[in-house]
Amino acid sequence: MNIEKDRYSMRGVSSSKEEVHAVVDGLEKGLFPGAFCKINPDFLTGDPNKCCVIHSDGSGTKSTLAYLHYKETGDPSAFRKTAQDSVVMNIDDLICIGASENILLSSTINRNARNIPGEVLAELISGTESFLDDLRKNGISIFSGGGETADVGDLTQTVTVDSCAVAVFDKEKVVDNDRIEAGLAIVGLESSGKATYEHFYNSGIGSNGLTSARHDLLSKYYLNNYPETADTNTDPQYLYCGPYLLTDPLPESDMTIGEAIMSPTRSYAPVIQKLLKNHRNKIYGMVHCSGGGQSKCLRFGKNIHFIKDALMPIPPIFKAIQKASKTSDEEMFRVYNMGHRLELYCKEDFAQTVIECSESFGINAKVIGHTEKSNGGNRLSIHHNDSVLTYSLNT
Repeated sequence: MNIEKDRYSMRGVSSSKEEVHAVVDGLEKGLFPGAFCKINPDFLTGDPNKCCVIHSDGSGTKSTLAYLHYKETGDPSAFRKTAQDSVVMNIDDLICIGASENILLSSTINRNARNIPGEVLAELISGTESFLDDLRKNGISIFSGGGETADVGDLTQTVTVDSCAVAVFDKEKVVDNDRIEAGLAIVGLESSGKATYEHFYNSGIGSNGLTSARHDLLSKYYLNNYPETADTNTDPQYLYCGPYLLTDPLPESDMTIGEAIMSPTRSYAPVIQKLLKNHRNKIYGMVHCSGGGQSKCLRFGKNIHFIKDALMPIPPIFKAIQKASKTSDEEMFRVYNMGHRLELYCKEDFAQTVIECSESFGINAKVIGHTEKSNGGNRLSIHHNDSVLTYSLNT
């Protein structure tokens, strides 16, 4: 085993989730087997012209960063960002199938009550409601259906923040990634910067790869002082092995390390809602570059060669992670979004419309690649630093 190549799995996590796909790929795939999310018949009302989707995700170990900040400062407000992370990881998957209206969301908080008191719960709950209100102000009809808070100290040492979203919409409005074909432009929407609807500058980190980001950037100080934030089954050499404190400056940036890795996950829902309203049929597919990073696209379309040869500039947070960890380029692009977290597939003559729409919200966008025909399954080529990184579903 190449240890440096496999730092992510050495921490007990998987970017590609092979063991999960080994189980779920054999299950019934719904009405649109090639879609980004499983789409079911409308079991709720029985309307044959509608479909239903239910989606679950959460903030992952990013909640641990808010916990560290809280323990160091006594300030629970960082958990508001955690609440946003959990919501966005659901909503931005749903927009990839064209579901951006009449969404009902439920949140689940599992906590160790000794470490996560009521003031933290208040920030998580009010943070969720505040972010849903922001989304509604930007055209996304999403509403809270309540949720659950469980005190499960035997299961978690700190806190997990998860959400579940349900939407019913017209079958004719589904964006089906099965339409991804050769000859399409790939438009990437930048993950860093500050959108018109965001309150803070965003480092671009999102909510994937945070187990490695946290341990590769932060120092042993956090393991020694907050051992409850680490998996004791992990080899100690991979636990908090970085050079930084949360308060240290992030190189090549005006942010601190803490501000960068706690940046709330950006939602692209307002941008996509505008595009769907006017140009739904011109969108051949969308990919939320979450688990699997830049290789996420491999799971969509048939016999497609995805060529990404004009990527966004890499944000400082990812440069710092790679420098601190000496992680290979191949793994960095497989774990992190590396500069854009949403991809839209369209004909070349529509790409400029997508770019202009994104930029109207203050989000940089560009054509980052294109698709070609592949013989023998999907594959991906990433052009980076005068080399080509290659991926398939087996890598």
